Amino acid sequence: MLKYFLGKFIFRGMSKLKEEFLELLDKDKEFRYTVAGYLGLSDVLKSLDRLGEGQNKLWEEVRLLREGQNKLWEEVRELRTTQNRIAITLDRLTISVEEEGLDVIKHRLKNELGLEVELARIFIGDKEINIYGAKGDTCIIGEATVRLGISLIRELEEKIEVLKRMRPELIKPKMIKVIYTDYAVPSALDLAREHDIWVLNWRGDLTPRKTLYS
Repeated sequence: MLKYFLGKFIFRGMSKLKEEFLELLDKDKEFRYTVAGYLGLSDVLKSLDRLGEGQNKLWEEVRLLREGQNKLWEEVRELRTTQNRIAITLDRLTISVEEEGLDVIKHRLKNELGLEVELARIFIGDKEINIYGAKGDTCIIGEATVRLGISLIRELEEKIEVLKRMRPELIKPKMIKVIYTDYAVPSALDLAREHDIWVLNWRGDLTPRKTLYS
């Protein structure tokens, strides 16, 4: 019986000692190295600790990378928002130039030629003509733009040719080709004169108005 109780006491003492030993291994780094050194495993344990530190640094770099990626996507979203605002502003500006052009040209034709004509946009296939109107034997064909370059002069001439082929009934014996613009580069004005295109803005004529006979 005595041996039984003594063995039980020793077993309980060993269990407690084991718990304390494991707790020290978990919480005391120096004790862990001491035990590992005794067992000949200190180098392995240090390598594992360094590996853990390296892994922590790696996760920190991953976290910073994700933050940088989130910032980049935020900048992309802001850029898209800015582009949308610019596009809307340009659309509004273009619309206002077209409306202004229609009003000014209509007023000039009425006051100077006695020609009262309604002007509007028309579509020929997939092509849009900003300014078109017809009254009697005269038609007005043109464009409205913020800035006039050479390419728009050529584009207007091409649209007129398409109009002649696809909608010849819209072409009248007399034709006035016109472009309304806020600003025109000198080379565009030279080309407009060669093609007898009337270029103007609200301040006045940039090239002379001519009536052509088709």
